Amino acid sequence: MTSNERVVVIGSGLAGVRLARRLGELGTPVTLIGEEEHPPYNRVLLAEVLAGRYRPEVIALPAPAELVRARVTGIDRGRRTVACAEGSEIAYGRLVLATGSNPVLPPLRGLFTEDHALPRGVHAFRTLDDCLGLSAEVRPGIRAVVIGGGLLGVSAARALAVRGAQVVLAQQSERLMERQLDPAASALVRRHLTGLGVEVHTECRVRDVRCVGGAVRSVEMADGYALDADLVVLACGVHPRVSLAQAAGLDVAKGVVVDDELRTSDPYVHAVGDCAQHAGTVYGLATPALEQADALAALLAGDTTARYTGTRSLTRLTLTGPDSPFDLAAFGETEVLPGDDVVQLTDATRGTYRKVVVRDDRLVGGVLVGELGTVGALARAWEGAEPLPSDGGPLLHLLTNDGGS
Repeated sequence: MTSNERVVVIGSGLAGVRLARRLGELGTPVTLIGEEEHPPYNRVLLAEVLAGRYRPEVIALPAPAELVRARVTGIDRGRRTVACAEGSEIAYGRLVLATGSNPVLPPLRGLFTEDHALPRGVHAFRTLDDCLGLSAEVRPGIRAVVIGGGLLGVSAARALAVRGAQVVLAQQSERLMERQLDPAASALVRRHLTGLGVEVHTECRVRDVRCVGGAVRSVEMADGYALDADLVVLACGVHPRVSLAQAAGLDVAKGVVVDDELRTSDPYVHAVGDCAQHAGTVYGLATPALEQADALAALLAGDTTARYTGTRSLTRLTLTGPDSPFDLAAFGETEVLPGDDVVQLTDATRGTYRKVVVRDDRLVGGVLVGELGTVGALARAWEGAEPLPSDGGPLLHLLTNDGGS
């Protein structure tokens, strides 16, 4: 593209803001459209706002010069314009969808009121407004039920417990954070939450939300057991926001389908972040979103060699409590297959756990809980995908050398 073609970015999350700022630095005209009233912010840190560690302004992102607050209602690919809810149109040379994702709202009886709103006391946990609404209702002793035991649910339960709530965490699968952690590491997360006073129930399916006068009063499990609740937090995952792309006739699978140049089926429209599906994968994580934004900024600014070929992403989480923080990191494949070699070190006294999985002489994944000094070196060995020496010495060194980060 030529330097005088304006790039319009829909979405002011991490990916959209990163892309707009990079393009601005490279001298490419760019307009960022965000529908939230708040200045752009780092969604990854919402749990810290809920926990009271950060004020909302602390998680603000440095916004680009041209930020338009509007809700985009349609894309006219023929005229290359986007329509906004208040009636205005914005023309683009290239359009980038950075629309992110929406929270999954589970099919529970009683979840919505007659006007299709959530009852009082029931909150998703995706936006700053969600976070502020929750925060305004939390007080010591309030009964809170968190539905979902993934990364978001664990973070929300910890934050509510730190604020003094009586928290129950209901997880449908057999362990917490099952997508990232093996059973041993998951058990340590559970122990940490229990130490904060969180009551954890796994293999537990919620089927009903009970309300009185439009406000939640309890949730009912599939076995009929009821939990009293003044607050309910829905942390059941997210799904890509693809409605704009679908309405515009772009190719959509689980996310908006893009190639290595992050182009959709329309060469003038690109997608990055949680809404994008690259090589069959929707990442839904911060690191891939930022890497996609950087690659696309280079491309749109004229670097014809720039490409996005995928991300090998590491999940890292710090759970703070009244005592020392609880740190964990996970990367790659943590489930062991037949023929895999496993190196595992556990120190019950220090509360640390380290496990790596080796397949065909290559490090394919790992889980670390507690002291994370080795995580940097292990992650580099995993990202490099180079064969490991057969004697195993360097791998043991990586596991035990706390200066590796």
